[in-house]
Amino acid sequence: MRRDEEFSEFFTSRFDWARRTAYALCGDWSEAEELAQNAFVKAYAKWPSIRRETAEGYVRQIVTRLFLDSRRRGRDRVSPVAELPEHGVAGGFTDPDAKLNAALLQVPPKQRAALVLRFVHDLSIEQTAAELGCSLGNVKSQTARGLAALREAYGEPVNSECA
Repeated sequence: MRRDEEFSEFFTSRFDWARRTAYALCGDWSEAEELAQNAFVKAYAKWPSIRRETAEGYVRQIVTRLFLDSRRRGRDRVSPVAELPEHGVAGGFTDPDAKLNAALLQVPPKQRAALVLRFVHDLSIEQTAAELGCSLGNVKSQTARGLAALREAYGEPVNSECA
């Protein structure tokens, strides 16, 4: 299979997954789309040297690092002029995960990244450390602090089976 065809197939099958990962990190669908697109652009540039069995992890790592880089540069300090309502008229559809997503957005970015990698992607401590480029102890402390911050932001008991 040619390089472009192979990458196109990978992109088509994994873009939505990458966008959902980015959304779990940033909480904004527009930014999530941008993070996912940028991750795939970077992956395409390195595609000949990426092992196919690790391509998904490579893209996940890029998405996570792009998110953390954007927070270090202060992008999260930019606020929209007006807030759009999350839901329509009363009685409309409500997202059962909206409260959890809102609470997750209150968790500091590095802790949020650790939580998403550990519990959304079910990565081990070692895999999370590799993706974040930090020590095992750092992952453990970021995860513990992140869970505490999430519990506080959520305001009621969170299912702790995954903790």
